[in-house]
Amino acid sequence: MPSNPLKSLLSVRDPNLRCVFVTGAGISAESGIPTFRGPEGYWTVGSRNYTPAEIGTWAHFQRAPEQVWCWYLFRRRACNAAQPNPGHLALVDLERHLQGQFTLITQNVDGVHLRAGNSRARTLEVHGNGDHMRVGRGYERIVPIPEGVPYCERGDEELPGPARSRLTVDGQLARPHILWFDEYYEERLHRSTTALKHAAQTGLFVTVGSSGSTNLPLQAAAEAARNGAVMIDINPNDNAFSRFVQGYERGLWLQGSASLWLPKLAELLGAQPAPEAD
Repeated sequence: MPSNPLKSLLSVRDPNLRCVFVTGAGISAESGIPTFRGPEGYWTVGSRNYTPAEIGTWAHFQRAPEQVWCWYLFRRRACNAAQPNPGHLALVDLERHLQGQFTLITQNVDGVHLRAGNSRARTLEVHGNGDHMRVGRGYERIVPIPEGVPYCERGDEELPGPARSRLTVDGQLARPHILWFDEYYEERLHRSTTALKHAAQTGLFVTVGSSGSTNLPLQAAAEAARNGAVMIDINPNDNAFSRFVQGYERGLWLQGSASLWLPKLAELLGAQPAPEAD
């Protein structure tokens, strides 16, 4: 392997190269957001611990909608308090530099990419956004969670009165705009078909902080590989993507954090950091 394999992979760069970046929980964990599948994801009600796969479902929402809302409002506190890290900011620089050749597909529902400066047009939040809810008879309309909705404390079973009043529309309690474990991707709600289309056309496909445990990112990687894209996985730990790229002719595993490697990749691709405000 060359002394600088990253530079070697990208040494002949087409100025019209399309680039797709896929981010998972790892990049948000660097900003202090507890991982969804880690021990912080458990929710205690009385003497019972619920796993995310139990409480983060349409079935559980139908049985106990207030309990589900409390869990998401509890997690929303950590998400809204988190600040973008150098990995997030490098993706903003990359979008500014690559413009229409840039697509960001994120599994994260914390909204940090948008707060960092990535645009809604180029950011596909395929698992939803915790700052939004869905209303209407079939929960078909996506709207922001109203200002002033209070957070919930761990273990609460009922929503605080002010939260329920702001989350109730036309007499019906809204639902979080989150793709749940017992649901399927829908283009209208998750832009999932759009994500796969971009992956199938990309020349550079980069996964960041994703374990490869959900379906759509794996499908997107397969589409990119069929197109012969350069494929890079950025992750401190071995995972489905790192194993794939190590056996792929144009693939590379950059073992380490998003904050370490994304700024280096942005620099290599010609992106310049935004000037600091005076």
